[in-house]
Amino acid sequence: MQQDIGLVLEGGGMRGVYTSGVLDSFMEQNLFFPYVIGVSAGACNALSYLSRQKDRSRYINVNFANDPRYMNYKNLLKGEGIFNMNFLFNDIANDLVPFDYQTFESISEQLVIPTTDCLTGQAVYFDNYHSEQVMTAVQASSSLPLVGKSVELAGHTLLDGGIADPVPVKKSIEDGNKKQVIILTRPKGYRKKRFRARLTARMIYPKYKKLIQALDKRHHIYNETLAFIERLEKEGKAYVIRPSANEQVKRTETDPEKLNALHQAGYQAGQSHAQALKNWLEIESELYVLNYSPLNF
Repeated sequence: MQQDIGLVLEGGGMRGVYTSGVLDSFMEQNLFFPYVIGVSAGACNALSYLSRQKDRSRYINVNFANDPRYMNYKNLLKGEGIFNMNFLFNDIANDLVPFDYQTFESISEQLVIPTTDCLTGQAVYFDNYHSEQVMTAVQASSSLPLVGKSVELAGHTLLDGGIADPVPVKKSIEDGNKKQVIILTRPKGYRKKRFRARLTARMIYPKYKKLIQALDKRHHIYNETLAFIERLEKEGKAYVIRPSANEQVKRTETDPEKLNALHQAGYQAGQSHAQALKNWLEIESELYVLNYSPLNF
């Protein structure tokens, strides 16, 4: 495959289960991209995709969605986030559903992880060339404002990368990619509404005025980015895979049936787009299926 192709993964909490379905389909077809950039849930999905662990992301989200160790609103009273990041990135990654660090550290693909600096309100990017930072960077990128806990990394206090760079296609372009494969978690035509928790944010983040400003303009950035993506799509510079209007769940969805259905919708989208995507990428049409050994959950 040519080296100037970027795979761009949107976040969206449990809506990212759709993305994991698409990526599972890609893995079956041995379809990997030289550059991957994923924000929040997109970054989490990128980890399992690049470590070649098919079905790992779905398994975690479906099987732990109702586990109070993973997602629990009571954690807010303890000053923690709704999603227990320590449980996700330690207990799950190292024991319950082990992450394949060995395979991940041997890949040739570049992974870029957007985060948001609380002090400046600007995006800060990390990559797998500094492997010791990857898991912490993904944790930071996944730490939602108001209901998540900030992460300290490389001298920055960080939160959800989706605040400053919700769909990081422009970063992919800046990094030299001429073609963009974009997986969104909202249907075509969706536009984000204005942030309505400004007073709450000011109470929670009294030291971070630039972060409040970033939250205030997030809907503008997101909507402008979607319009930009649609222009790229019309110009033949982007191939976009997105769910339909009825393939949606809440950011904090816990219903296993709904999550499995969303994953299946993503998987079917990956399958149905396969040939058209390969033609667009101008790569061989023949599908090469990897041999996967079952994961030992």
